[in-house]
Amino acid sequence: MDDTTTPPQAPEDVIGAGRARIDDLDRRIIALITERVDISAEIQRVRVTSGGARVQLSREMEVIARYREGLGKPGTTVALTLLELCRGRVGPRA
Repeated sequence: MDDTTTPPQAPEDVIGAGRARIDDLDRRIIALITERVDISAEIQRVRVTSGGARVQLSREMEVIARYREGLGKPGTTVALTLLELCRGRVGPRA
């Protein structure tokens, strides 16, 4: 018997560890989305105060394409949700 092999983990241990990793990823994703919303608000504020449109549809189409390319068809929904979170905010979150 090889003493260097690790014994199989119990299913509940694997599930618990996996869920903890997912929870950590969710926290990081939320922090990144919050950062993106804030940066988008700053860009919109500058664009509007300099006479531009609040929303730039060509840029939004680029974002949608990037997410669809990276995540397949569901990426479109992710991108649209992300853009919805960012749209219309012209200042930092309260």
